[in-house]
Amino acid sequence: MAAIYSGIYLKLKSAKTSWEDKLKLARFAWISHQCVLPNKEQVLLDWVSQALVSNYNKKHELEDEVVEKLWAYLDNVIHSKRLQDLLKSGKTVGLSFSVAEIINKRLSEAYSEKTQQNIGTVLSCSSGILSTPSLSIIYTAKCELLVDLLSKLSKLACQQLASDNAVGSQLFNVLHLTFAQYLLIQRQQTNPNRVFGRVTSHLLQPCLLLRHLLTVRSWTQADDNHVCQHLSREIRSQIETLLQAGLFQPELFSSYKEELLSEQESQEKKKGAWKTLLLPVNTVQTKLGSDLCEPALHGAVVAGSVSLLYKLFLDSYCKAENHLVCFHMLSRLFGCLRLSDLQEEGKNDRLFPVDWSMELLALEQLLNLVLSNDIYNVASDRIRHKEVQFGFYRKLAQMLLTHSQASIPAWFRCLKLLMSLNHLIVEPDLDDLVSSAWIDAEASEPRTKKPQEALISTIFQIYSKLRQFPRLFEEVLTVICRPAVDELRPPVFSAGLTAKLRECLLELPPNQILDILCLFVEKCQTLIIPAVEGSVDMALKLMSVCSVLHAFLFNVRSLDDVTPSPVVLRTQHLMANIQKGIIQPLMELLQAPRREGEKSELWLRKASDAALLLVYTWVEVDALFGVSCSKYVSPAAETAVTEPAARYWGISAFLPGVKDQSWRRVMELAGSFASPSKYCLELLTVQKMKMMLMQTEADLQALQHAAAFILESGRPTMSRGESEPWDGDISAITELSYPTAHWHLIMSNLTILLPYISLKDVDYIANMLLETLMLAEAQEAATDQEPSISIAKITLGLIHSSLLPEMRVLHCAFLTHLIHQFAMVLPTATRDSVDLPLQQLSVTNIPWHEEILASCKTVDPLEVPSENKLQKDELSLSWKTLENVAQCIVLLAKNGCPVILKEHQLQRCLGLLEIVSLLKLDSFLPSDCTRCFLVLLSLLVNTRASVSCSKLLLLKVLSTCLHLLRCLQAGRNSNSVLKVLHASDVLEAVMTSQLTACKFFTDVLTGPVWAQYVQEVKEFLENFLQMIIERRQSVKLNLEKFMSFLVSCRPDTGAAKSIDWKNWNPAAEQLLLTAFTTLCHVVTLHLQQLPEKKLRSVDVLCALLEPVVLQMVRTVEHGLQSSTPNQPLPVAFIPSVTTLLKADLSHPVKKDWQKEPSGFLKRPRVKLYQEFYSQILKELPCAAGNLQFLQLALQFLTVFCSVPELYPEKETAVMVVFAIKKLLSGPAITTQVIRSTGDGADRGACPGAGKLL
Repeated sequence: MAAIYSGIYLKLKSAKTSWEDKLKLARFAWISHQCVLPNKEQVLLDWVSQALVSNYNKKHELEDEVVEKLWAYLDNVIHSKRLQDLLKSGKTVGLSFSVAEIINKRLSEAYSEKTQQNIGTVLSCSSGILSTPSLSIIYTAKCELLVDLLSKLSKLACQQLASDNAVGSQLFNVLHLTFAQYLLIQRQQTNPNRVFGRVTSHLLQPCLLLRHLLTVRSWTQADDNHVCQHLSREIRSQIETLLQAGLFQPELFSSYKEELLSEQESQEKKKGAWKTLLLPVNTVQTKLGSDLCEPALHGAVVAGSVSLLYKLFLDSYCKAENHLVCFHMLSRLFGCLRLSDLQEEGKNDRLFPVDWSMELLALEQLLNLVLSNDIYNVASDRIRHKEVQFGFYRKLAQMLLTHSQASIPAWFRCLKLLMSLNHLIVEPDLDDLVSSAWIDAEASEPRTKKPQEALISTIFQIYSKLRQFPRLFEEVLTVICRPAVDELRPPVFSAGLTAKLRECLLELPPNQILDILCLFVEKCQTLIIPAVEGSVDMALKLMSVCSVLHAFLFNVRSLDDVTPSPVVLRTQHLMANIQKGIIQPLMELLQAPRREGEKSELWLRKASDAALLLVYTWVEVDALFGVSCSKYVSPAAETAVTEPAARYWGISAFLPGVKDQSWRRVMELAGSFASPSKYCLELLTVQKMKMMLMQTEADLQALQHAAAFILESGRPTMSRGESEPWDGDISAITELSYPTAHWHLIMSNLTILLPYISLKDVDYIANMLLETLMLAEAQEAATDQEPSISIAKITLGLIHSSLLPEMRVLHCAFLTHLIHQFAMVLPTATRDSVDLPLQQLSVTNIPWHEEILASCKTVDPLEVPSENKLQKDELSLSWKTLENVAQCIVLLAKNGCPVILKEHQLQRCLGLLEIVSLLKLDSFLPSDCTRCFLVLLSLLVNTRASVSCSKLLLLKVLSTCLHLLRCLQAGRNSNSVLKVLHASDVLEAVMTSQLTACKFFTDVLTGPVWAQYVQEVKEFLENFLQMIIERRQSVKLNLEKFMSFLVSCRPDTGAAKSIDWKNWNPAAEQLLLTAFTTLCHVVTLHLQQLPEKKLRSVDVLCALLEPVVLQMVRTVEHGLQSSTPNQPLPVAFIPSVTTLLKADLSHPVKKDWQKEPSGFLKRPRVKLYQEFYSQILKELPCAAGNLQFLQLALQFLTVFCSVPELYPEKETAVMVVFAIKKLLSGPAITTQVIRSTGDGADRGACPGAGKLL
């Protein structure tokens, strides 16, 4: 044995042996039990280690292939089970430190060569060494080797992350393990200065770069999932822990304090001691210099690192007594950002937008840390530290306002943080702040609009609390009156700012608000009005001032009887001043005759917008003050109103000093463009209608003309179908947002408008409602996240509200247009056929609305007979049409003449059905309820899908029709349907059509869509049959006809009276069984509830049920015989068999029936129940994912187990217990599933089923 071992060892040491042979011998020696010489493992490890070290130390050159094989051999040995077993047994096996050195060297070469193709084995060796305590000592005993390894691995990871190649997990697993080892060693170090030096010299730069690249990496599917989701987060956390413990240990605080405070307090005294200081801040700043990484990444890495370093610094040292030190650390770290260069004079703005974004984000994080840690104490800074902090933040504010970046959200957030620290920081530059961050800021994108509103809201809140709102709005007015930066300034108040302004105005004293309003009015009178003609700039200023006046007057607290008299008098004076000093001059300007070309000039349009906005504001507020405060005297009341003006409700009735003829010119000018002025005209008209309705006798003709004007005003723009969302600000209305604003006005005031508009206009509104609903889904997907108003949102708001059903004429017209859209879905060839049901139901000359208008007292004299009486033949015409349509539907169903629809037509049908589902079907009037029922019935029984259509789509359409029919049945006017249709005809038509349609569905019977469809059929039949019974609609006759029909059906082609079973259709079979089961269930419940006096009815119904039961038995038996082996039972079979069993068990019981169950059950049926029971037990353990099957199966078992004699031979209830135990042991069975199963069982035909669980 020794000879064998000696021979191998000599050959390994011999220079004559080839490396291939040496490697083979080494592998053999490691695994062979013949080499029993002690310390064999250490010898082999020393051999491979020495070979690799000699190669890297250039003592002898080896081929690359040999080197790779040596690494592979070392890796195999390190990871071998033999070595692990030896180490567990206590044997000492180790590696030399030179192995760690060559591993680090190999990784360094890979980094320099920028290739990581051949380092997988080396990384595997590193992982094995670090995870094995007796081997990892080569790193843990010499910490500098571990630091070097960590540095090299971090650089390799950075290289991989920066490349376009997919990120693998091996490198990051080793890196994660190395970080863990180093952190363990770092905690054991007792010299913080040495740790600091080691971290800053070797680890700080690669760690910061690695953290940045892990943070900004856009992970792809090609990248390793474990790295993306877990390791990247873990490594970032390890980096933060390493930096916290390495740079900011408690023992180092004195050094930080010495360095940071020496600049201010002890620079003269400490000159001689500088050489002995550690200078940690300077060291960190140096490492953040240009050699941190490549220039392209440098700015981003520094921006991401300074906030991290400051956070770690505060976590370690932030105490009340250290706040000044913390501040100086902030200023030094801020000096690392490129933003700090902008504070120095003579330096230009050299930052690109992407650089600005990163730098401002870093500054925001720094300021957030200052604010959250309470670093800045205003009083302490002023009294003790000569406002050193205030000066720093003041320079920051100046820099931010000098270099405005309104397109970057972080810029607004930085200013907001400075305002939150101390508003005096920004106070000297308040005008620049108002200009660059508000009035002249282009922040239209949602990502910038939100932080902008947050900044301005903070300004409002601060100046409101300080009672300096007038000071703030002095600056606002100053900025508005400057020459505009952009020709078209953004609106002053967005919806969010208006809401914040409202909050602040409620807290302010009335006199301060009046001061602000008087200031704006005076400036408008003296500066803007005289110079507005022909000046676009002045017109824009006028619009801004008027929008501010509108915002204040609309959101200020209203006057009331407890308002002090001086405030009321001052308000009166203000209103009179606005009317005489602004509105009258503007009206005179706008009424001047102009050529056609002049009317489109921008200054005139803006002046018109401003004037009409102010007029509407004045009229609305004046009316409100007059109603709410008895002490208020309107300026309009001071001017004598002539009789004609009062009679015809001209403009002078609302706005003194303006003549009707002049007003008509203004209206003509304002109405020529889709603009704020046109919208304000509509608002004024609504206000006029409200004031007329408040009079004792309303002027009917004037109300009708006003309502017609409002609708006609926006009709051209609505018909174009182009619109944009609107934020609710009148001054922000554009040509594309005007339709939204107009539609919002109509829907908001529909209850006022509807009684005074013609039927033609009602049709127009109904049509627009439907058109916008049909586009709502696409629009909502794009605007659902936006707070702004869209036409789709407005329409859906009305549809979902309880108002629409109360507007019966509109409700009826909407249904008519909806039915017309269903008719338009039909193929072109059949669309012109007036005999088809949908065409008859959508005819426009049928007076569908007449029974509604019969009870209306306010109607259009042009549309309704003057005697306001409807003739009987007119009233019956709609019902006569409904009867004809009903007969047509039944006849078409019997003759089998369906309309064939293609897939896109089915898709459109589904969209229209979804609109029907939005309506409150219970609120339909009898005629509308009947119309809707007939439409749905016609779709269900008179249409078919083409062969190429999606079967799942067809099932969804059929399910939706059945669901909506069921909802109509549950309504209060469902009896009206039976005025035009026999109940049995409905049931027969539905079942005939559905059995015929089932031939398409044979390959989708296992999907959830089919199960949902069968459930809808069941619930429709159940509800309809219950309605027949409960409302006594010829119960015997209807049930007899339906039962006779079902008995005559065969599940082949679906047609009745089929003579054989050769064309068996499993889909139709399930549907037929569902019908049988539902019929038996409903009739049985009815029989149980009948009183004893009606035993004759019981006998009659039982006799009718007998053939149904027999047919159901035959269908079940045939279905089970023809079912595919090893396939689960169709769900529809289970309730059918359960119903059969319950029916059998309900027969009168004979004496001693237990000895012979066939005494009360027919023997073939006992066999059926037993086979079914066995099949259920077989499938039960696998049914955890099918809740419906589980509920129905437990219902069957509950009934079956109640008769122990039914068990097959040698079987007992124990078999059921075992099956349920196996089911419950599965992972899919949760508490929720058990609860749902019990609830479902309780709702089913057999309440005890839930007890089995």
